[in-house]
Amino acid sequence: MKILVLNCGSSSVKYKLIDTADHQTLAEGGVEKIGLPDGFLKYKLSDGSKGITELGLVDHKGAVEAILNNLTDPEVGCIKSYDEIDAVGHRVVHGGEKFNKSVLITDEVMDKVKECYPLAPLHNPANVTGIEAISAILPNVPQVGVFDTAFHQTMPAKSYMYALPYKFYKEDGVRRYGFHGTSHRYVSQRVCEFLGVDIKDQKIVTCHIGNGGSITAVDGGKSVDTSMGLTPTEGLMMGTRVGDVDPGAITYLMKKHNYTADDIQRIINKESGMIGVSEISSDMREIEAAVNAGNERAIMALDMYEQRILKYIGAYAAEMGGVDIIVFTGGVGENQTGVRANVCRPLKFMGVEVNEELNATIRGKEAIISTPDSRVKVCVIPTDEELMIAQDTESIVSQL
Repeated sequence: MKILVLNCGSSSVKYKLIDTADHQTLAEGGVEKIGLPDGFLKYKLSDGSKGITELGLVDHKGAVEAILNNLTDPEVGCIKSYDEIDAVGHRVVHGGEKFNKSVLITDEVMDKVKECYPLAPLHNPANVTGIEAISAILPNVPQVGVFDTAFHQTMPAKSYMYALPYKFYKEDGVRRYGFHGTSHRYVSQRVCEFLGVDIKDQKIVTCHIGNGGSITAVDGGKSVDTSMGLTPTEGLMMGTRVGDVDPGAITYLMKKHNYTADDIQRIINKESGMIGVSEISSDMREIEAAVNAGNERAIMALDMYEQRILKYIGAYAAEMGGVDIIVFTGGVGENQTGVRANVCRPLKFMGVEVNEELNATIRGKEAIISTPDSRVKVCVIPTDEELMIAQDTESIVSQL
């Protein structure tokens, strides 16, 4: 089955066309600068060839049309007609408490996704726009919504509730929802396949670490706790997001500097984290270069970044009563060997032993980086959210 996977953001649409028969990516790319006069489509084919098409001013429907035209283009396309697309799977950021699994898109589902707009005002409207664009262009092709938050709906109340007055949960839906759920679900399943163990018997800590980052405790295949909260701002220190911070510090700054809520949103989401502390970059490669050059602020920022990851791994190991597997994924988790080594080194007390020479060679590929004697398996598993979305889509559509 050929599945088109779409990830629609506020100003971009990313895509992959996947043949689920052999997990082959036939084409991938994305439209960027939607709504601006210099919009463009960049693409990569299965043979590795790449290209860029200037689009000019386009909206989301125009972006989807450009993607479909590229896929069927006689010279650079990989399919002859739209009829070869069996279904479309959409990444949908926020499903609130309404969705605990992927679902076939219907009018009722669309209404429920729109009800979650207040929880994800930047992402969900863009996701809906992408779904509506496909409905207009390919009205007879089934569509499936795969939610970032769905995997975390198995968390118990003690993990997802905030200690705020209960009315804010009941009336406003304020609770921990968690994000990166599709990635955490994929790598927790894949690492068990890779190791040849049954996920139902495993206690796993999955570390999705990139410019955004989150950590999840997966017990028996189910998410029981995760570091992101009502929004993706909570939890780890990230590229530009603050992560955990005393709410009193926020109100203090608001009063002292007369900041508005919009000011604070900008500061904690765009100006904090690695770039805020280091004042160098949000890119870990540039931070590590500055560390190697002896920059004290970069050293402090990296120490903070790694300490937060370490703290969450330890907390979730305690919460689950132990840990069998630690997984690193995401741009940093898959490629920054020093971060992995520095996070794992203090975990020797609970039986983590990493082969540091091997670890230093592993970038972007599946591997066991722990020693044979380690009581905890430590693995690198590159995430593949698009494949997970395609597999969910195939599973649901094949039942129609």
